[in-house]
Amino acid sequence: MTGPRGAPPADAARQGRLGRWRDQTLALGWLVLVWNLLWGEINLANIIGGLLVGGAVLLFFPLPSVTFGGRLRPVALLSFACRFVVELVTASLHIARIAVQPGYRPRGAIIAVQLRVRTDLNLALTAEAVSLVPGTLILKVDRVPGVLYVHVLDTHGPADLALARNRTLEVERRLVRAVGGADELRLVESDAAEKGTS
Repeated sequence: MTGPRGAPPADAARQGRLGRWRDQTLALGWLVLVWNLLWGEINLANIIGGLLVGGAVLLFFPLPSVTFGGRLRPVALLSFACRFVVELVTASLHIARIAVQPGYRPRGAIIAVQLRVRTDLNLALTAEAVSLVPGTLILKVDRVPGVLYVHVLDTHGPADLALARNRTLEVERRLVRAVGGADELRLVESDAAEKGTS
């Protein structure tokens, strides 16, 4: 009997513990940094205080472990960033036009979008990326089935709702291309290919 990637179970358990310790150490480091930034000065007393407060936060308010099992792809990450900036500017101009157009009352709608990759990290990244674009806002994340409930501004019919749903799935696909694992990438690419041929 072997663990992941052919490792014996004891090695797999040891790797799991090392991964948890690594994640906790990184989280503690960030909490110490934030503590020092809040005080406005990095000194020994603030570092010790940050270690105590950060340790207490991690001990008494443990978060579910979110480990990164993907692979960073710099070209895809740059492509995601460029496309995100374009969408940000376009959506901002659209919202500005709505704001100054006299007598225009935009209609909003709430749609449910089922994501293909249901990891906590993918849910969080996709929800953040979608919410940062003006005109869309994540109202709720249903973690178990991997569903985002998105409020969309200025919709005129079913075609606009389908477009908003496809945009959210496209954001997920670009994120998975940039930082996802090989299995996740195959999942979103095969789904996109099926939709393209149907």
